[in-house]
Amino acid sequence: MSGIFNMDSPLMRGLSKLADLMILNLLFLLCCIPIFTIGAALTGLNYVTLKMRDGEEGYIARSFFKSFKQNFKQATGMWLITLFVVAVLAGDLVILRSMEGTFYTVLNVIIIIICIACLMIFLYQFAILSRFENTVKNTFKNSFIMAIADFPRTVLMLLIVAAAIVVTFFNGTTLSWALLFWFLLGFAVIAYCNSYFLSKILNKYITNE
Repeated sequence: MSGIFNMDSPLMRGLSKLADLMILNLLFLLCCIPIFTIGAALTGLNYVTLKMRDGEEGYIARSFFKSFKQNFKQATGMWLITLFVVAVLAGDLVILRSMEGTFYTVLNVIIIIICIACLMIFLYQFAILSRFENTVKNTFKNSFIMAIADFPRTVLMLLIVAAAIVVTFFNGTTLSWALLFWFLLGFAVIAYCNSYFLSKILNKYITNE
């Protein structure tokens, strides 16, 4: 029985990982409060979860704020660009939904495809920023290239995010529990799950360099 509570036991390692994710999630939420800092917070989140995946996490808070400060300028620029693109695409979808005809239907499909491509880029951009030094333009470009090059893993990451959203808004009961989950662990858990795919993808490029 004493072996279960040994610090090297699977149970204690699991609880330690859970505690780290809770701390990381709290740091992420706190740093998202000004809204415009969400990009830097996402970069820090990805930086730490990728380190955790590779067994190099160290001190959670120290690692998070290291990446947050180091990439603040570029991450904020990328986040504001992302918000602008989302606003434009959302506006286009709202306008096109109120119109009829084959032409508008085709435009609607094209914009939905562009939205999916943007979401694919979003999955990669802050993770890439946390690992590589590059311009904002090249980070967006590399995000798209990596998303296409490792399309099966990209789809799996999209499915993880989509499943979390669907479960959250499935009904009133799931929404209540999901809000608690997102507050305590959610963002860090999703980032950690996706880090299993992102780590394999990004490490290939590090090896190549």
